[in-house]
Amino acid sequence: MSHSLKLDRRAFLKGSGGIALALPVLDAMGAEVTAVAPRRFCAIYTANGMSLPRAENDISDWSWFPALEQNGQFVFGNSTAPLKPFREKLSFMGGLYHPSGPKADPHTCSDMWLTGAPLHNPKPGTYNTAGLDQVIALHTKQFCRQPSLVMSIDAGTGFLSRTGTISYSLEGRPIPAENSPRRIFDRLFRGDRSSLQAEHEKLQRRIRLVDAVVESARSLDKQLGKSDRERMDQYLTSLNEVESRLVASEKWIDIPLKKQDYSHLNLDASSEGEPAEYYRNMFDLIALAFDADITRSVTFMLNREDGMGISDTFPLKLGLSKTHHNLSHATDKDGQLQFAKYDLFLSQQIAHFLEKLSSYQDRNGTVLDNSIVLYGSGASTTHTSTNLPTLIAGGANLGLKHGRYWKNGQTRMSNVYLSILQSLGVPQESFADSTGTLSNSIFGRA
Repeated sequence: MSHSLKLDRRAFLKGSGGIALALPVLDAMGAEVTAVAPRRFCAIYTANGMSLPRAENDISDWSWFPALEQNGQFVFGNSTAPLKPFREKLSFMGGLYHPSGPKADPHTCSDMWLTGAPLHNPKPGTYNTAGLDQVIALHTKQFCRQPSLVMSIDAGTGFLSRTGTISYSLEGRPIPAENSPRRIFDRLFRGDRSSLQAEHEKLQRRIRLVDAVVESARSLDKQLGKSDRERMDQYLTSLNEVESRLVASEKWIDIPLKKQDYSHLNLDASSEGEPAEYYRNMFDLIALAFDADITRSVTFMLNREDGMGISDTFPLKLGLSKTHHNLSHATDKDGQLQFAKYDLFLSQQIAHFLEKLSSYQDRNGTVLDNSIVLYGSGASTTHTSTNLPTLIAGGANLGLKHGRYWKNGQTRMSNVYLSILQSLGVPQESFADSTGTLSNSIFGRA
């Protein structure tokens, strides 16, 4: 006699001593669960543009953008050579720009990278607009433990036009980033009911204090300077982010995490130490978070604009002659070659990340197949806000067709973002200043 059994997608088994084990995805959970794998997004940003050497320096093989052959195939440059194993899983995108870019302070290019930031007409009281990652998080947070993960080389938000985050809330406020591997690991993988309760109680005390401060601030609004109001906005945004993480964590507290191997992590890696070790541990944490379906929306800011932050010294640690920002301004052959060699270093880190995502398996393919990875900069070369260097990887199961160097004249970056949203199944008809999705491109319907 056959029985029709339907299990909840969050079902788990309880044993003696209160031990609970999450069930794997089973056919009994229904086609709506088994047929749809997680759809994930990760945005990775580097500041100061990429090396696009001048023709007179005769080092075109070190250009970040690939060369095109007559048959339409592209040839990796030396600075992106580590990505060759992923040729069929990635594409370069040329000619992209934000219409607001040329109108703005060039140091704000990281601020607007994921938002488009219509600076000529921002919402009252705000500088920025909603970030792509947070629009995605709004639609994916119901399926995972954390709405989003915001990471950066420097913790916090930095300050206006020299921000330390690329993530902006739906209200356009900067979301503080985390830069400590240990704190990220503890937040993602070591939450328990007691620690959550303690954090929740602490949060409630902070909210009561802030409420009192805000109430007082309203009566003194005319006497508060602009910078004070911005600090208050950032503080309230930070509290809102903590509270949203708590709500999500409490919802999942009784459902155990997927069993994973963390032995390769060095949680003591620091941005003060060896650059490659630090970056690879941060990328490994993202890969683990995706594999365990803890979050489906991640941003990682590798470098800050205009020489801000610790990562500006990374080229010196790698044996190059100048800091990152100084190299980005080089016009001579040796300087541009050294800048390209730092691009090579970053490509090695991206290749490591793609390899990690390829090593983890979903029910219908690899984690990379079900993730869209966006990598790029808010300037092509320093202070140049057109032809933004952009690489998109993954998403084979989301309809993306790779192995291309795509260019179609000048194209709005927001059109790329709208295409990403629709590939992820997010029901958006527009994003920022988009005019439509890309046609004849790497994107297809999932």
